[in-house]
Amino acid sequence: MSLDALRGFDMFFIMGLAGLVVAVTNLFPDSSTMIWLGKQMEHVEWNGLTHHDTIFPLFLFIAGISFPFSLDKQRSAGKSEKEIYFKIIKRGLMLVVLGFVYNGLFKLDFEHLRYASVLARIGLAWMFAALLFVKFNTKTNVIFAAVMLVGYWLILWLVPDSATPFSLENNLVGTIDRMLLPGQFAYGDFDPEGILSTLPAIAMALMGMFTGKLVQLPNEQVSQKKKMTYMIVAAIAFITIGLLWATVFPVNKKLWTSSFVCVVSGYSLLSFVLFYYVLDVKGYTKYSFLFRVVGLNSITIYLAQHIIDFDHISNFFLGGIISHSPENIGVVISKAGYFATCWLFLYFLYKKKIFIKV
Repeated sequence: MSLDALRGFDMFFIMGLAGLVVAVTNLFPDSSTMIWLGKQMEHVEWNGLTHHDTIFPLFLFIAGISFPFSLDKQRSAGKSEKEIYFKIIKRGLMLVVLGFVYNGLFKLDFEHLRYASVLARIGLAWMFAALLFVKFNTKTNVIFAAVMLVGYWLILWLVPDSATPFSLENNLVGTIDRMLLPGQFAYGDFDPEGILSTLPAIAMALMGMFTGKLVQLPNEQVSQKKKMTYMIVAAIAFITIGLLWATVFPVNKKLWTSSFVCVVSGYSLLSFVLFYYVLDVKGYTKYSFLFRVVGLNSITIYLAQHIIDFDHISNFFLGGIISHSPENIGVVISKAGYFATCWLFLYFLYKKKIFIKV
C-alpha cells in the first residue's frame, strides 16, 4: 500500500499540484518562504537541486522497489527464467514506444521527433536493472551499481578534452547523443534523457530493487523496526556521499550525475520509509486513498494529460467563477480545477476497476 500511495504522491506534482503550489505562493510575493517554496516547483537550470528535480528519479526508485515482489510472484506462478526475461524486455521496450507516442509519434514527423523521453529512461533503466537483478545476486549487483556510478564520473571527467567537462557545452553526454541519437533534443543540442546518462539511472533502479528485497524479508527474520533503521541509515549515507561527491562532480539532474543519484536515492529512501511507517507499519491508511487512486494509474495520467484537454473540462465548470475573481485568485482556482479534474478522471477509472499498466 505504501508503494501505491508514494507513487501517487509523486505523480500529484506531475498532474498539476506543482502549478497549484506556484499559484498559491504568488499570492504572497513578499514572503521569502513562499518564494522559496515556489522555486521548489521548478527545475534548476543546470547544477543544483530542487524538489521538482526529485520527482522523476523517485518514480524510477519506486519502480525498482516493486520489482522483487513482481519477480517472486512470477516465480511462484511457475514462470521460467526465459519467460521472465521476455516480460522484462517487453515492458522496457513498451515504455520506450510510449515515450515516442508522448513526444508526438503520430504526427509522423520522424525527422523532428524527440526519441529520448522520460518514459524511455524509466523503461531502459528499469529493464537493464531488472535483468541484472534476476541474473546476479545482491552482492554482485551492488558492485555493478558502484562501478556504474564511479565509471560514469570518470568517463565524463577524463574523456572530454575540456577544462569544463561537466558544463552544458562540453559534456560527453551531449557529444554522444549528437553523434548517435536521431531527431530532436529537449534543449537545442542537448537532451537530459540521452544515451550515456542512462547508465547512472540503471544504478538508481538497482538501489530501489535492493530496498524492495529488504522490505520483502519476513518480519520474523528482520523486524519492521530494523528494516526502517537500515533504510534510514542507508539514506543518510547516500546523501552524505552525494554531497561530498558533489564537490568534484556537481549534483546535476540533466546529466544524471553520480552525486545526483546518491542524493536523490537518499531522498527517495526517506520518502519511502515515511510512507512505509505510516501505512504499512502503523496502518494509518484512511487518507492514503487520495494518493492510491493516482498511484494505481500513474502511467495513464502521465499520458492522458498529453491527450485529453483537462484544462478545457475544468474551465467549462469553473470558467465563470474564474472570470469573476481577481486575477491571482482566478489562477489558483484554475490550477485547483485542473488538478481536481485529473484526480476525478482517475477516480472514475478506479471505480470502474480500470487500471492501465505496462
